[in-house]
Amino acid sequence: MKTQSYSNHIRYYAPHHFVLYPLLLILLGTSIYFIFSREAERAIWIFISIGLFLISWLAFMLRQHYALTLQDRIVRLELRYRYFALTGERLELFENQLSQSQLFALRFAPDDELPGLLKRALQENLSGNAIKKSIINWKPDYHRV
Repeated sequence: MKTQSYSNHIRYYAPHHFVLYPLLLILLGTSIYFIFSREAERAIWIFISIGLFLISWLAFMLRQHYALTLQDRIVRLELRYRYFALTGERLELFENQLSQSQLFALRFAPDDELPGLLKRALQENLSGNAIKKSIINWKPDYHRV
C-alpha cells in the first residue's frame, strides 16, 4: 500500500464511484436525451429521469451518511483517548472550541505532534486544511471510509 500523505489521503470505493454512479449518470443522461428526442413519450421519460435522479441522490447520501457518521464518532473517541494518554488532560474540556474539520484533521498528526498542533489550532484558529499541511510526519489512516 502506498504511503499516505496529504496529497493522496482521499479514498474511493470502486463499486460506488466507478460502477454505480457512472452507470446511473449514463442512464440519467440517456433518459434526458429521450425527453427531447421522443416527443410522444416525453412525460414517461421525464418521470424516468426524475426517478433515476432520486435513486442516484439517495444512494450517494445514504452511503455517505451512515459511514461518515460512524467514522466521525470513532475519530472523536480516538482523539480523546490519544490526547488523554499523551497529556493526562481531557480533550472534552476544549473540544467544543474546535470545528469538526479541525478535529478530523488532527487525526493525521502523530503522537509527538498532536498536543502542540492542537494548541496551535486553538490559538491560531487554523483550518482543517492548514492543520493537515502543518503535519510533519503524517500518521496514515488506511481504514477510512
